[in-house]
Amino acid sequence: MQPRNMSMSGVVDLAAVKAAQEAKAKAEQARAQAAREGGAGAISPADLVIDVDEAGFERDVLQRSAEVPVVIDFWAEWCQPCKQLSPVLERLAVEYNGRFLLAKIDVDANQMLMQQFGIQGIPAVFAVVAGQALPLFQGAADETQIRQTLDQLVQVAEQRFGLTGLTVDPEADPGGAQSAPERPAGPYDGLLEAAVQALDSGDLSGAVQAYKNVLSEDPGNEEAKLGLAQAELLQRVQGVDPQQVRRDAAEKPADVQAQIAAADLDLVGGHVEDAFGRLIETVGRTVGDDRDTVRMRLLELFEVVGPDDPRVIAARRALARALF
Repeated sequence: MQPRNMSMSGVVDLAAVKAAQEAKAKAEQARAQAAREGGAGAISPADLVIDVDEAGFERDVLQRSAEVPVVIDFWAEWCQPCKQLSPVLERLAVEYNGRFLLAKIDVDANQMLMQQFGIQGIPAVFAVVAGQALPLFQGAADETQIRQTLDQLVQVAEQRFGLTGLTVDPEADPGGAQSAPERPAGPYDGLLEAAVQALDSGDLSGAVQAYKNVLSEDPGNEEAKLGLAQAELLQRVQGVDPQQVRRDAAEKPADVQAQIAAADLDLVGGHVEDAFGRLIETVGRTVGDDRDTVRMRLLELFEVVGPDDPRVIAARRALARALF
């Protein structure tokens, strides 16, 4: 089973949507509460490095990535470069004092995770931030390069998602951190959870309907709007022949529907800039209803990726130039 809410293809996931909207306030509240309670909720430095397997991936990586960037060290016992890199990462995890969490995954024992991340060789280091996977580096790297990469990671996590890290207390017992109190259930949480479960099971029609049910009562619900855009995108590409779609797009550059179908495939395949560029070029060479059709699909794809994504921001500028 693929880890829930994992987006290896560039399509934004629901965990990232919620984290982008709520993580900063959540982190600030957690820190304030920890300060009021004299360290309650803080973790031991020993808990900054954890071993993760397939069974615990959702809990230990995906869910934690809504609180703190999770750096993943893919390693194996027989890998000599891993034995050089892993101690450096472990030492830096403690030195960065909660700005990131280090998750160690033994590839021999967790082949499915290795395949899902598309790893061809080890050591390989990824990060997961608010549910989104980001490749950091593969193979040998000196400590200066590693520090630069980690500095960029924690900066992006804080600026884009408000993830300011975990509270670390040297006096805390290892493994003894208190769990944060659960957020009270909202009026639409049941429907949103049903939509996510439908997506996980491949029931795209059910997911679309569940999101529409939320929006019929709460038209401004951002999670439902973005979830609906994602589910409808996946529904559009379900069952299509990718080779035929791309052949049609190449042979019929003036065919609006052919370009739109190819852009959908581009986005689902993780080629975000290609999807945006294709439709922006099509906007530039069309007029009237055709132009409006392409523009509206492009705006839908912006919703799928998320308005704060740098690729969306750049594409909006390019779209404005194409229109005016």
